[in-house]
Amino acid sequence: MATQKGIENWKAKKWFTVYAPKVFGDMAIGEMPGKDEKAVMGRNIVISMDSLTHNPQNANVNLVLKVSGVEGDKAVTKLVTLELLFSFIRTLVRRYKSVSMAVVRERSKDGVEVAVKPLIVTIQRSTASRLDGIRAEMVEFLKGYVKENDAESIVKAVVEGQLQQEMHSKLMHIAPISKAEVRKLELGW
Repeated sequence: MATQKGIENWKAKKWFTVYAPKVFGDMAIGEMPGKDEKAVMGRNIVISMDSLTHNPQNANVNLVLKVSGVEGDKAVTKLVTLELLFSFIRTLVRRYKSVSMAVVRERSKDGVEVAVKPLIVTIQRSTASRLDGIRAEMVEFLKGYVKENDAESIVKAVVEGQLQQEMHSKLMHIAPISKAEVRKLELGW
């Protein structure tokens, strides 16, 4: 009787413990199998942010973490993408409201390429000129914010909601805003 090759390959693999980035407290988030260290390097892990922050309000945000280093059986990750779920965006955007979106690509203070994709939802319908004004001021604010801060503090501000609050208060004078969110944050694009 012949041995099954797939089972032998699976038994040869070892398990690596995956740790969250320093921004989220270097805690263990799971395990992944791999043949060796090279096989684990560069893998992406998608995880909900509420499982890292233990805050149910963050259940609508997914994180993409990339394995950036392996030390023994410890796999260290870095944040690549922070993204709102599409189903949550659908709950924000309703009839009789206006939406303004943009894409801001800039280098942070420490030289990391950061792409911020904000989402602004107004309380009531707004004119095109007001939406253009919101978009222009939002882009100007975010470019300045990214240039002045390092990548870790930008991620921390988005996770804690500080950046969204600042954006909301900066844009309220143009039109009444119901929600200011960061739809997507990409690091090192």
